[in-house]
Amino acid sequence: MKFGYQTITWGGVVGHPGGVTSIKDLFYMTHGDTQAAIRDIASVGYQGVEVFDGNLAEFADKAEELLSVLSETNTELVSVYTGANFIYDEILDDELYKIEQAATLAKKFGASRIVLGGGAKRPDGPKADDFKKVGRGLDMAADIARKHGLESSYHPHLGTISETLDGFHQIMDSCSIGFCPDTAHLTLSGIDPVAAIDRYGDRLKHIHFKDVSKKTGNFTPLGEGDIDFKEILSAIKRANYDSWLMVELDSYEGDPKKAAEISKRYLEQLFAN
Repeated sequence: MKFGYQTITWGGVVGHPGGVTSIKDLFYMTHGDTQAAIRDIASVGYQGVEVFDGNLAEFADKAEELLSVLSETNTELVSVYTGANFIYDEILDDELYKIEQAATLAKKFGASRIVLGGGAKRPDGPKADDFKKVGRGLDMAADIARKHGLESSYHPHLGTISETLDGFHQIMDSCSIGFCPDTAHLTLSGIDPVAAIDRYGDRLKHIHFKDVSKKTGNFTPLGEGDIDFKEILSAIKRANYDSWLMVELDSYEGDPKKAAEISKRYLEQLFAN
């Protein structure tokens, strides 16, 4: 397996300001220096990175600036993360347009995967057909990714329509897109990541390794929280997955590079046993 790292820790996640008025431009972004993040990640020893669609959009008209950093650090842009708000029929075309933009950028910068996360959550709870709408949208997004030569996967996320066991299963069972487990978001949603990987192992296409303290709910570098990664790794092996493990840390009070180092040491110990 190869180890990669998400650039989110360098600035945290924000929304693209254009998306306030235009859904078609509602990209995720890390409010930090993407080039500096890639250099830090590479210096720690990770071989690949994942970025948000909005951070790629920043380089759409100056591609060489990002491509040169990837080349300089011998780092692969593995995956691009975008949203999956499919429950509102009236904005479906705009949402799919945004995903088309994300897939176009991903291909342009050499990524091989696109990850679709979460999904909108209604204030009064999901309607009867919302889960099927998410599944339908995910398969439409998978078709877009396939057209661009990209693999695609769905990433359940706390605070979204997928944050319950029943909702998660309804979504996954209503579509055929690949599965990207996020070990911490599944855990915080009350979903056993081992059971999830065992159930959908034949669809495992990407993985987010993330640790969390169950007591505080705070995300931590790998090994400093309560996630049992040994059991998760066993489930991954049962699924015959042998590809990228993307480490992710949504927020960190200290130096993000230091957090990446802590997680890298933990991974080395985990795979040495």
